[in-house]
Amino acid sequence: MKLLENKVALVTGASRGIGEAIAVKFAENGANIAFTYLSSDEKAKALEARLQELGVKAKAYKSDAGDFAAAEQLANDVVKEFGTIDICVNNAGISKDNLLLRLTPDQWDDVMAANLKSVYNLTKQVIRPMMKARSGSIINMSSVVGVEGNGGQASYAASKAGIIGFTKSIAQELGSRNIRCNAIAPGFIETDMTHYLKDGGAEKWFEKIPMARFGKPEEVAGVALFLACDMSSYVSGQVINACGAMCT
Repeated sequence: MKLLENKVALVTGASRGIGEAIAVKFAENGANIAFTYLSSDEKAKALEARLQELGVKAKAYKSDAGDFAAAEQLANDVVKEFGTIDICVNNAGISKDNLLLRLTPDQWDDVMAANLKSVYNLTKQVIRPMMKARSGSIINMSSVVGVEGNGGQASYAASKAGIIGFTKSIAQELGSRNIRCNAIAPGFIETDMTHYLKDGGAEKWFEKIPMARFGKPEEVAGVALFLACDMSSYVSGQVINACGAMCT
């Protein structure tokens, strides 16, 4: 039996990068997948078809998790289509890096809405079917930048640190209902968001990483799989760094 056989997983921001890798990993392990995207219809349809080829039910939803009404509608639509939501991966996010002196209020608000408010929006909705089932796993995507900070990324760091505090609080609130909530804090992972770092000379970044390489989205997806399945049934309120020992 596969680790997530017949489970229903909702993954936000899954049309590329870490989100896509998580959706594929979950589908390979038997989960039916609802996932969101914001811009590319073509990429979303391609992923939808790829997941269906793995023998599971999959559906793409164009939805902005940073909008409360949209998140509420999304959760209702997924429950109507799939019957329930067993796993929620809050992965959607953006970065608008700038020194604080140059960081505009709009840039700050955009990052907070996409990264932090989105987690509140969707978690508030998915806990309803989870509480009814007295079971569920919520996985929030933070970052090592949220753990340690980073110059030029005040907004991103604040949003990702906020996710950690939110995660720990929700784990305490919902533990009695057998609903778990954990966070993953990736380091430098090979995605569109970090491509510019490699263009600037990967070697200087490798000096900060004891494993001397960037991680792969599939490696973060493996951590998400562990947190989603019953192997982590007594793990909640935790932050797992997936960073090649950069942050210990």
